[in-house]
Amino acid sequence: MTALEHARALWSYLAASRYRELADAVVVCCSYDLRVCDYACDLIRRGLAPRLVLSGKTGNWTRFLWNEPEAHVFKERALANGIAPERILLEDRSTNFGENIAFVRALLPDLRRVIFITKPNAILRVALTVPVQWPGVAAYVDAPAWKFPEDVSNIIGVFGVMHEMVGDVDRIQQYPGRGFQVPHELPGPILESWKALIAAGFGRHLLTAD
Repeated sequence: MTALEHARALWSYLAASRYRELADAVVVCCSYDLRVCDYACDLIRRGLAPRLVLSGKTGNWTRFLWNEPEAHVFKERALANGIAPERILLEDRSTNFGENIAFVRALLPDLRRVIFITKPNAILRVALTVPVQWPGVAAYVDAPAWKFPEDVSNIIGVFGVMHEMVGDVDRIQQYPGRGFQVPHELPGPILESWKALIAAGFGRHLLTAD
């Protein structure tokens, strides 16, 4: 398999569990990709939830991209998408998925059903983080139905996403031991693709590289 084929295998696995239902709020885990906001706004317009919560301060990429919190940039995008200001709530302190979830829980503790929106390759990590940070909430994790590599963000490009996915798989393995995520057994072929990508030089987002 080529490096691109290994990366496609990771993408397909990490993005496999898209799901949504009617909810009390759509919570966006903000990032470098504003198209995620567009997708969340479409769900609001379609009536899946009455409230849009935009969660994020900075991350690995956006600390170099914008000079204001991700949530503020996403709010401007949501307003441009026609979402009324009174339907938008900001959480602008979080810097990772655990904080996205925990800080929104602190902000809106009475929510019972939540759709979390993220990038496709982050679906599994968000799903594994929710039970730790917000036990008892009915959580659905969704993302745009993008294909790899055709639809990746031009902000970080195909190679950037490959580095990112290697880091995602690394965290899925290591974070349960740190209390950040629930355990998840990765299939052998996914681990082989992960190792192949590390060997090919895509290890910039490994925890040991932080």
